[in-house]
Order: sequence, then C-alpha cells, then structure tokens
Amino acid sequence: MDSDLISKKELLDVTGISYGQLYRWKRKQLIPEAWFIRKSAYTGQETFFPRELILSRIDKILNLKDDVSLDELAERLSGQMAGLELRKRDFLKLGIVSADLLKRWAAKDDDERIYAFEEMLFFQTAEALLRAGTLQMEEGGALLAMLNEHYAKFKGQPCDLIVFRRMGAASFALVESETELYFDGGIKAAARLAMSGQVEQLKGMLV
Repeated sequence: MDSDLISKKELLDVTGISYGQLYRWKRKQLIPEAWFIRKSAYTGQETFFPRELILSRIDKILNLKDDVSLDELAERLSGQMAGLELRKRDFLKLGIVSADLLKRWAAKDDDERIYAFEEMLFFQTAEALLRAGTLQMEEGGALLAMLNEHYAKFKGQPCDLIVFRRMGAASFALVESETELYFDGGIKAAARLAMSGQVEQLKGMLV
C-alpha cells in the first residue's frame, strides 16, 4: 500500500540527510537495493522506500556512524547476521523473549544450546504477536514449528507471515510479500507481518 511507502523527497526532508549520503550508503550496502522502489507519480517516475524499514535503518546509521566505520556498519546491518549465535541467557538480556515465554517455548533446549539468527527471529516474531494480543501462549509452539519448517524455503526473498482464525482456532501461513490473499467468510485474517520488518527489529536489538 502507498501509505507504507515514503518518497525520496520526503525521506530527505524528514531525516535531514543529503542525496549524496543516501546513495553513498546504498553503495556501501547499508541500504538494500531492493528498498529503492521506482513508481509512477504525477511528476513522472519517482523513488519510494518501505517507510518503517528505511526510517529505522537511517536512524540506526546516524546513531552508529560516528562510532564505527561504514564498512563495519554494513557488515553488521547487511544480510541476516548468519554467524551470530546466542544462548538463552542472551535472549533474556537483550529482551528478545521474556523468561516465561522462553521457558514455555524452549523448555526442552539445554541452557547452553546455541541458537542461530533465524531461530532468534522466530522467537522474536512469536513474542511480538503475543504482546499484540494476536497469538495465544499455547499457539506459539505451532507457529514456531511452521516457521522452522517453511521460512528457509523463501531463501531470503521477502515474505509475510499471516495469522488467521476460523472459529477461534489459529492457523499460520507464509506468503511472498505483496501477494494478495482472499478468504471465505468463515476465516478472519488476524495479522500480517512483513518478516523483513521483523528481521530489522531483531538486528536493532543485536547491533
């Protein structure tokens, strides 16, 4: 939806950065190429960005650029931090998942077990839905199992998590971003989360 986008002009006005800074950060891979979206406007072709993602990313760059080099910052922010590994105590320290939820959803895991980035992402996504009131505690296990089974199939391509309910019972689906879905009247779409947004939120906790 257009309300989820911000034009390049508005972005520069809101953030106070220059055209040159924006494209330098793009060259340094601090801002993904995929976020530069060309669309027709009344003035011709204009560049737009995913509003929440780009504003969050620029805020992070501005806060960190004086402390680390742009190359180091790009290393931290790009990709999915595949080499990063944390234990349960790190989850709690960083506020990724609460103690009660971790106890419920990872009770079988040893305290010294090391979790990869994607596993952290799944916990953090379930936590966000629970806090929003979209997910019940007892439904978290099914969501985590679905994410573990299917998320990797998208191979880093943008996808959305959809939570829907029929007669109160929750089901979950992953679909390509911007894919339209239509349900019969007995199904209610309770939430739709862009997983790219969840990735950015998690990176913000870890950087």
